[in-house]
Amino acid sequence: MSNYLIIYSTTDGHTKIICERIKNLLSDGNLVELLSLENAKKVDLSNFEKIIIGASIRYGKYSKEFYKFINLNKNILNEKKSAFFSVNVVARKLEKNTAETNPYINKFLKISKWKPNKISVFAGKVDYPSYNFFEKYIIKFIMVITKGPTDTSKSYEFTDWSKVDVFSEEFKNNY
Repeated sequence: MSNYLIIYSTTDGHTKIICERIKNLLSDGNLVELLSLENAKKVDLSNFEKIIIGASIRYGKYSKEFYKFINLNKNILNEKKSAFFSVNVVARKLEKNTAETNPYINKFLKISKWKPNKISVFAGKVDYPSYNFFEKYIIKFIMVITKGPTDTSKSYEFTDWSKVDVFSEEFKNNY
């Protein structure tokens, strides 16, 4: 039996949904705690054997709070069995949907100096109806440039759930 902590940094909630799925997959015979980044700041990470952190990208960046958290905790994260995954819409493209080819992951790992045991990227979601006017049209502009969907009356989920399942199983069985 392992003791897991799953932390999520989310903008619109999709990263949390992915983390909930990972929690369900790991819960069989294990203790698994799921916390938002804000709540994780109040927890002693040394109490957990394995730590998974998922973070979303908005406008090409992770949140400043996410960077601060990793910077404050990178020593313990490097000592523990840890995994990181990024959630971004760029990963909907075949040539950018691996940890090695995703520009956000590469930049983050270089800056953070954290060396997770397992790294992945999952394509996120564009949920136009839930965005305010400004967000809707900024994201639509980005989608025009990157040849993504632009109908603002719809939501588009790009997440490959089987990839999430494989990530979870591999981390559970190999680390």
